[in-house]
This record gives sequence, C-alpha cells and structure tokens, in this order.
Amino acid sequence: MNKVDEIIVHAEKYCKNHGSRLTTKRKQVLSTLIQSEKALSAYELIDLFEECFGEKIPAMSVYRILEFLENEHLVHKLNLANKYVSCSHITCDHAHGVPQFLICGSCNQVKEISIIKSTIDELKQNIEHAGFQLVSPQLEMNCICNDCLAKVAS
Repeated sequence: MNKVDEIIVHAEKYCKNHGSRLTTKRKQVLSTLIQSEKALSAYELIDLFEECFGEKIPAMSVYRILEFLENEHLVHKLNLANKYVSCSHITCDHAHGVPQFLICGSCNQVKEISIIKSTIDELKQNIEHAGFQLVSPQLEMNCICNDCLAKVAS
C-alpha cells in the first residue's frame, strides 16, 4: 500500500468514527490534494481531477466536497490564497497545536507547522486588549521556500 492509500484508509476510518462517509469522489479529491506539491484552488482541482480520473466534476460538487473535507479536518482552506491543502496530520492520532501555514509566494508550496497553544492564548489576549475578538487562530504567512530562494540567488 502506498503512502496516499494509507492516508485515505486512515481518513475513511476517521470519518466513519465521526458518523460521516468518505465517498469515492471525496476520496478522489482528497487524494488529489495529498499528491499535490502545492496549494490548489477549486478550479485547479477540477482540472487535475479530470487529468487524473478522466472525468469532469462540476465546480459546485468540488466546493461541497472541500467544505465536507474541511469540516472533517482533512483539508485546510488557505484564506490568503483562496486555495486548499490536505492536512499534514491526517494519520496522527494525537492532538496538535494550532496550524500555521508557510506559503511560498513564488511556487505556492505550503508547509503546515504547529504553534503551541500558549502562544495563541497570548496572541488572543493581545487581540482582546486591542478591542477585537479572534475569529480563527489559523495563521498564514507569506514566505519564500529555500528552493525558490536558491533559484533567485543563482
């Protein structure tokens, strides 16, 4: 069994344990995101889906599937880029910190890292002292990956 298949099997068990179902189309969209080396928009997913599976999928279906996968914590929506990535912790059974996404502005590669809860709690306090309320603790940072940096330097 390859790595993608292992992740899909784990995702299926996760969904079943939470009373939901990972349908064939949902599996296909998730596997497309897992195999991608970068964040993908819904329309990029539609194109890749057709390339990989030889069939067209309507945009509304992709958006519904992405919403389901996001609600099940299997993918993350990157708000700055309006793109999606698979969660890097799908196969983990332990709790993680708040996700932070490092997004390469050149190649769109995304790396998910975790922030310890105490850092987010301190940030939340600072936000509240400024007269605001934190809506989402997800952080997205515009970066440049080392590969792209090396290309620029050479």
